[in-house]
Amino acid sequence: MATTMPPPRDAMYATDRSDRIREFAPLVKRLAHHLAARLPASVEIDDIIQAGMIGLMDAASRYEEGHGTQFETFASQRIKGAMLDELRQNDWMPRSVRKTLRRVEQAVSRLEQRHARPPTEDEIARELGMTLAAYQSELGDARGMELVLFDDLHTAGGDEYLERHVPDNRENPSERLTDRRFREALVRGIDALPEREKLLLSLYYEQELNFKEIAAVLEVSESRVCQLHGQAVARLRSRMKDW
Repeated sequence: MATTMPPPRDAMYATDRSDRIREFAPLVKRLAHHLAARLPASVEIDDIIQAGMIGLMDAASRYEEGHGTQFETFASQRIKGAMLDELRQNDWMPRSVRKTLRRVEQAVSRLEQRHARPPTEDEIARELGMTLAAYQSELGDARGMELVLFDDLHTAGGDEYLERHVPDNRENPSERLTDRRFREALVRGIDALPEREKLLLSLYYEQELNFKEIAAVLEVSESRVCQLHGQAVARLRSRMKDW
């Protein structure tokens, strides 16, 4: 009587890998669109998705069950790391965006020292010598204002983005990001934000809503969410400049 031989182990592994890639391909698109919301319009979403797919394939090849980490968590870290690598290699933030960010941060810092409170949009615009409409337009154009998120810089498998890309070992940036005093200062900075900006950051970073979804919650336009996000990040960067 003929017996049916089980498929080779390598074939089963290849099938599992293909199934995971197919199942979690939508995750790549979701993470790419979430990231793209805070990047300049010049960044091609397809390039981010392609980099993310490479991260997903890497995750599918490296993942081992029984290590206590779900594949989605493991893959998300790899996908984000691959996307950030792609952005870093292509120097995605134009000089004009960096210049705008510095100008807004400096204006916010001067006004907070002067008034001992968070400045309004009108006050920031006047400090910059601009109309409110021009200031808001500049915020919209400067998509890409961002705090460095430690979770975004960490990839699974023991690789650290900061360790790979910051060769100076005299001071470990990851230790600074995990420093209790840094976290406390960041919490104080967030608490000092205007309520709407605080809610926006919570919806985006904690609940992972995209800008379109946040716009529906706040009952404003998507472009307005982009402006408020940039302004909130500028406030926080101003408060955290000593770090």
